[in-house]
Amino acid sequence: MQKPSIPKGTRDFSPEETAKRNYIFNTIKEVYRLYGFRQIETPAMENLSTLMGKYGEEGDKLLFKILNSGHFLGDMSAEDIAEGNSVKTANKISEKGLRYDLTVPFARYVVMHRNDITFPFKRYQIQPVWRADRPQKGRYREFFQCDADIVGSDSLLNEVELIQIIDEVFSRFGIRVSVKLNNRKILAGIAEIIGEADKITDITVAIDKLDKIGTEKVNEELASKGVTPDAIEMLQPILRLSGSIREKLETLKEVLVSSPTGLKGVEELEYIFDKTDLLSLENELTLDLTLARGLNYYTGAIIEVKALDAEIGSITGGGRYDNLTGIFGLPGVSGVGISFGADRIYDVLNQLNLFPKDFVHATDLLFVNFGETETTYLLPLMQQLRSTGIRCELYPDPTKMKKQMSYADSNRIPFVAIVGENEIKEGKITLKNMETGEQKAVTLQEIINEINN
Repeated sequence: MQKPSIPKGTRDFSPEETAKRNYIFNTIKEVYRLYGFRQIETPAMENLSTLMGKYGEEGDKLLFKILNSGHFLGDMSAEDIAEGNSVKTANKISEKGLRYDLTVPFARYVVMHRNDITFPFKRYQIQPVWRADRPQKGRYREFFQCDADIVGSDSLLNEVELIQIIDEVFSRFGIRVSVKLNNRKILAGIAEIIGEADKITDITVAIDKLDKIGTEKVNEELASKGVTPDAIEMLQPILRLSGSIREKLETLKEVLVSSPTGLKGVEELEYIFDKTDLLSLENELTLDLTLARGLNYYTGAIIEVKALDAEIGSITGGGRYDNLTGIFGLPGVSGVGISFGADRIYDVLNQLNLFPKDFVHATDLLFVNFGETETTYLLPLMQQLRSTGIRCELYPDPTKMKKQMSYADSNRIPFVAIVGENEIKEGKITLKNMETGEQKAVTLQEIINEINN
């Protein structure tokens, strides 16, 4: 018989892994709530008309499509099948797809519910997304995103707040990070002054790869996209920008003097840095012009977070988009958002051994099962313990003591309670601390005190 398996790029999570993931989700949720964000959820599948054309050509290819139910080849003619045009075929046999991110479904949500929403609307959403990508280390086909967005406000205070949220979350995790900032208007200004305004997307996609492939390869990619040698030459000082944040901003003002768009971008970044200077943030903020965040919908500030002590890609990212809801017929709703990469954060916490020790065990106290008499005595007692918040269980079968103890061990249960004939007579419980091996006779109230401490 063939062994069961799961699709490449997906994972099962054991109880321990799930507990660790919940620690991540709960930490992020708590911080989102501290800043007044409210939670929504949207369906796993959306109409393809909602998803297609929102992520650029690359993104469209990575959408998981769902076959129409019933006779999905119904609309296909023999000519269509013979022609073998996969894009055309996909459109006819599939009307729905799995969501690729949480931002486009959120834009759809805002447009559909615009009469019930009070703007500015601050929402967070923690759900899985799917991408038909080639699986590799740290990149999965199914993964969770933890997004927060503020829509219906142009204020740059929102950007400042999101930077504080990022700082707070990573401080709670104990992960040292670098928060990199840029602005799409600066990138647009650069494309403008080098005379390649229509190639802004090609330029940003190439610049985004500077860290990974180096200047020479980026220049080759730009040339292959038809950017002129003169324009590539003019780009070089910008790619090599150095100095403090303020010095970089001053240089940019000189370079972009003839581009109002570019100068607006510099002004926006200055405001954000001025306000974050007032806050005592734990993590460093930097200005990184190579940061382009491939996606087409950012129009202002761009944010990306890198872990300093672990080799892994970006672990959080986001930015300002001015017209995301415009694609659904509601123009002029500006928004800004971030997304924490839960899977990558998980890998970093694991790598750096930063998960708290205490949350992995699910049960606080295991009662040994000696038989019917003891069980009858214990059931009401355990009900009392649970009412005080103590997680306890009774081993279901009266088997050998050794087997019950090893069950406690492998499930990391810190305390075992032994209640036999003598204990029942005396109204006591023998409590064994599994870490120290120490045993003592205690009352129910003493157990409650001990475990809650």
